[in-house]
Amino acid sequence: MSTEPREEKPPVPDLSKLPPDFRWGVATSAYQIEGAVRADGRAPSIWDTFCEVPGAVDNGDTGAVACDHYHRWPQDVALMRQLGVGAYRFSVAWPRVRPDGVGRVNPAGLDFYDRLVDAVLAAGIRPVVTLYHWDLPQALQDRGGWPERSTAEAFADYAAVVAARLGDRVTDWCTVNEPLCVAWIGHLEGRMAPGERDLTRAVRTAHHVLLGHGLATRAVRAHAARPASIGPVLNLSPCEPASDRPADVAAARRMDGHVNRWWLDPLHGRGYPADMLATYGVEPPVRGDDLAVIATPSDFLGVNYYFRQVVADDPDGPPPYARQVPVPGATQTAMGWEAYPAGLEDLLVAVSEEYAPARIMVTESGAAWPDRVTPEDTVEDPERTAYLAGHLAACAAARERGVPLDGYFVWSLLDNFEWAYGYDKRFGLVHVDYATQRRTVKASGLRYAELIRAHQRLAGSSEAVPARG
Repeated sequence: MSTEPREEKPPVPDLSKLPPDFRWGVATSAYQIEGAVRADGRAPSIWDTFCEVPGAVDNGDTGAVACDHYHRWPQDVALMRQLGVGAYRFSVAWPRVRPDGVGRVNPAGLDFYDRLVDAVLAAGIRPVVTLYHWDLPQALQDRGGWPERSTAEAFADYAAVVAARLGDRVTDWCTVNEPLCVAWIGHLEGRMAPGERDLTRAVRTAHHVLLGHGLATRAVRAHAARPASIGPVLNLSPCEPASDRPADVAAARRMDGHVNRWWLDPLHGRGYPADMLATYGVEPPVRGDDLAVIATPSDFLGVNYYFRQVVADDPDGPPPYARQVPVPGATQTAMGWEAYPAGLEDLLVAVSEEYAPARIMVTESGAAWPDRVTPEDTVEDPERTAYLAGHLAACAAARERGVPLDGYFVWSLLDNFEWAYGYDKRFGLVHVDYATQRRTVKASGLRYAELIRAHQRLAGSSEAVPARG
């Protein structure tokens, strides 16, 4: 792939390349939008604790209130209906359902998600439930957290509880969101909760999160009343060398192992990649049939894509001894990430050809930009509108190249608490005034709604490509 910057004018997505039943969705996560962190029996999570660490989160922000979705969810469901989305991916807060991580179930917590699922279905929207989006109960962290095998087992027990309650209506489940962030950013780099910097504990975490995925997959299938479609969600990036120097080429291969193969290989029955085991110098704590459990067949693969990685050798840095470097002249989002739609097409094709998942959904795709609120109370965000058009065009192109892609979920429905970046970085299709909690659909949200309607009209005329399977 070329390291040239993205074109300024992205192509218009060819909606005819998408199947009639393509899922047009939006995504959120519990800690980022719910707030109400002490309401109705919810206990602290590792993110509540991390937010109290001085300097850990920009501006000292916390998720204590966030978008107050816990109280304002009917309004947010109405916004999704206004946009015309067909699917809503949201996460269940483990410490709201099982405050201690194990044992006692909190009825009020389950009741909240019960009401939300009913409302989403009543709006004609398909719920897609993520079981873990990083908010580990602090009580489990106090007992060792993800580096301990018992946390993977506790996760499966919690998944069974949620599936038993919601699985009579919910058929779509994501197990773990972005295990890379849980293991590498939370336990190796320390930039996310729980803020550790320990390679051995990071590798242990990686193994137990993957094990938790496999155990939870089996638990959901055993306890849901309806057949479950379930899969993991990985944040993946194409990795390219910054130059043709052998050191940079080798560094890009290591970064690919760190970001992509370390997760994809064991999930697809290949075990951990040998070159990365050598790079880390740490053995995962594999026992018995762990690798078979991790490779429990999934119904789909969720892919979160935000940027490619152009990589240079960094022998003095932390594992994988490689670093991402900027692309001269590239369009960058407010996060400093390159906007590169071609990377999504290339990534989807590469994953499909190498691992042959039965189905792929783009479970997150989006960008933060400095949105402009006008005197007329509209929100103009042409950069995000262009970003979405380019990435949807990439989805259509990947589908045409044979990728079994059947959904795209914009990150995010709402501006929200963006983890260690606090509230400054806005990803939403809907602007949130945090002082008043007023919601305003942005221009990008209006454009997304137009694309959904256009595809529905096309699908109704049978001109879209037929669905697979």
